[in-house]
Amino acid sequence: MPAASHASFAPSARFEGTDTYVATDDLKLAVNAALTLQRPLLIKGEPGTGKTMLAEEVARALGRPLLQWHIKSTTKAHQGLYEYDAVSRLRDSQLGDEKVRDIRNYIVQGTLWQAFESDEPVVLLIDEIDKADIEFPNDLLRELDRMEFHVYETRQTIAARHRPLVIITSNNEKDLPDAFLRRCFFHYIRFPDRETMRDIVNVHFPDLKQEVLRAALDTFFALRDTPGLKKKPSTSELLDWLRLLLAEDIPAAQIDAHNATAVPLMAGALLKNEQDVHLLERLAAMTRGSARR
Repeated sequence: MPAASHASFAPSARFEGTDTYVATDDLKLAVNAALTLQRPLLIKGEPGTGKTMLAEEVARALGRPLLQWHIKSTTKAHQGLYEYDAVSRLRDSQLGDEKVRDIRNYIVQGTLWQAFESDEPVVLLIDEIDKADIEFPNDLLRELDRMEFHVYETRQTIAARHRPLVIITSNNEKDLPDAFLRRCFFHYIRFPDRETMRDIVNVHFPDLKQEVLRAALDTFFALRDTPGLKKKPSTSELLDWLRLLLAEDIPAAQIDAHNATAVPLMAGALLKNEQDVHLLERLAAMTRGSARR
């Protein structure tokens, strides 16, 4: 069992969604379960399904500051705690700078340190954790369990004043360790169905003509259902495409006409590699060949 933390916790905090983020009932339940259990919320799902935006909207809804730690392939766990800038200290010592006498001048606080020392509860986003080395999640187990860590250079222990809501996102690029998974509340964001997607679009484009929306969704979901597609278009790409359609004032009939040929209008907003473009072009050629027979 995790060790008890001295960090305070507000059990009354609940997430009910926002006017700019369409959260399903099961997603709201997951956020509130993480708040109740005082465990990190691990969010998985296709790229572009709003995982990162979820943290932003939860922070806004709860009235909490948002701290973000975006993970790269080279990121190490200790960087989230702190880093000791030995190079700067050596340079300053060569210049005779008096501040070298205090090693604390060369301790750079990481995102977890900032979250632990915040005067109010924060939402802490650890974004795309699966990009890092496989040992990265395990290296954070103790800190996330106990809500404290030790700074060896200064011999001090940093304990969380308030327990942050930790939201961790993953694109499923690699499996996460079992020990880490046991400590999280897990939720997979399923790709939105047509009705949910309509609600999402209406939030971003409330004045979009319903016939244009119908034609766009027909094209979008037909494209996602195309067999052999290497990268299916995501929600964020649909929103970009709709922004282009609106800017060019494209009518529904024109969208439908291109959909019938299997190659969408302004397909570059939806398709992101040449293999998928060539696939649709071949399907369009086959369709035209069948029509001539």
